[in-house]
Amino acid sequence: MRSIAGDVIRQAFSQCEEGKLHKRLYIAISESILTGNLNPSARMPPTRDLAEELELSRNTVLRVYEQLQAEGYISTHRGNGTFVTHSVLDNLDARPLLSAEEAPAEDRSLLSDRCLELLQHASASPRQWGAFLPGVPDVVSFPHRVMKKIHDRQARQPLPEHLTYDSTGGAHVLKAALTDYLRTARGVRCSPDQILITEGIHQALDLVTRSLCNPGDTAWTEEPGYWGIKNILRINGVGILPMPVDEQGLIPAATSGTAPKLMFVTPSHQYPLGSVMSLSRRQLLLSLARDSGSWIIEDDYDSEFRFSGQPIPSLQGLEENSPVIYIGTFSKTLYPALRLGYVVLPKAISAPLKKMHSELYRGGHLQMQAALAEFIREGYYAAHIRKMRQLYGRRRQVLVSLITHYLGNDYSGQHNSNAGLHLILQLPVESDDVNIALDANNAGLLVRPLSRYFVGKATTRGLLLGFAHMDEKEIESAFVRLLAIIRSSAGPH
Repeated sequence: MRSIAGDVIRQAFSQCEEGKLHKRLYIAISESILTGNLNPSARMPPTRDLAEELELSRNTVLRVYEQLQAEGYISTHRGNGTFVTHSVLDNLDARPLLSAEEAPAEDRSLLSDRCLELLQHASASPRQWGAFLPGVPDVVSFPHRVMKKIHDRQARQPLPEHLTYDSTGGAHVLKAALTDYLRTARGVRCSPDQILITEGIHQALDLVTRSLCNPGDTAWTEEPGYWGIKNILRINGVGILPMPVDEQGLIPAATSGTAPKLMFVTPSHQYPLGSVMSLSRRQLLLSLARDSGSWIIEDDYDSEFRFSGQPIPSLQGLEENSPVIYIGTFSKTLYPALRLGYVVLPKAISAPLKKMHSELYRGGHLQMQAALAEFIREGYYAAHIRKMRQLYGRRRQVLVSLITHYLGNDYSGQHNSNAGLHLILQLPVESDDVNIALDANNAGLLVRPLSRYFVGKATTRGLLLGFAHMDEKEIESAFVRLLAIIRSSAGPH
């Protein structure tokens, strides 16, 4: 019977053309094990099957197996078969001399200019779980068993349309469920045919930028603002015009010259500073966009987690047929690896952008989308958000109390609103927040420096501290370690 291990050995044996048959077979198997093509615990093919496949005598194969077992490459378990041993890589004396060439050195001259520019500004952390990592929810508290039951129930008789390619912008049941949720929870005005399901915020931003901008167009971004937006603009050849942020959100400029094609804003909870865009500022932005033919991109990334007062309604819902493209995600409310987000498109561009999405990305995960739709319709989604809002509120208060107790009120962020999954630990302007963050990262504390969120010269220094995925005891112990790093730096004493 053919096996994967047999195919690996056959290929290696065919490439070893010199020497006697038993020597060739020995080299083929031992090198396959030592190079990782046959992994520890992999089942070896029976001697009879391997002899037949390689057109060798069974005695030849038995002889090689006995030699390999004596040297520790393989071991036989009576009644179960023969397996590659776990400790084989410790047997360095038996390792054949290999003439493998060294891996080629990294050569960035092979890359495009736009790729090089993006790599220069790449900011995604190589570690995506750990103390104070911003933007990560408590993935352990998600009701995984409930979702599994829903998914298993639907998987027993899946609809054929949920198992093939998608060209309609996502499962209709999820778009319908989202329409009801967004209308009641966020004040968004839309119908199901205006919703497009994406694989998160980045795909949504890339789609909108590719579809609405030409190379050389410009876009407003918040200063400081989310690095992911800027990298997508760079890769698409769109100029970045950073606009300052104050306690009322982005400060729009009069568009006497060329108007920006896009205006990126996080009005309900500015990222990263935390301010809320005022009603007058929202109305001004809408007026400017309508008069100049620009599009406002509203990133509503964690608006569900406001810990006091009433939820902040969406900018999109302020006007009927507003020039706003509303983007949301399940990465913050559920968990990032789900890779599901959504875009509410104005009716005038809904159909072409859905077709663009289909051509560029080939949407999928329809079975999971259907399960998520039931999760929302049955009330589990709203209940989970209520539970997490209380939990995150307590954890945020623990961190705020620690900052105030050990450092004082001056170290609370300027615009920190009582919301979101992170807060700003403000540092004196002369502090080197990049080096402090580097020292903290090396100590396993995954803070981010505020100055890195500026396109131009940073006007303030600080650290972004995520708290949502940390329990209260972990927050306190990690903060004490961070405090020691801050005090030992050139920053506050």
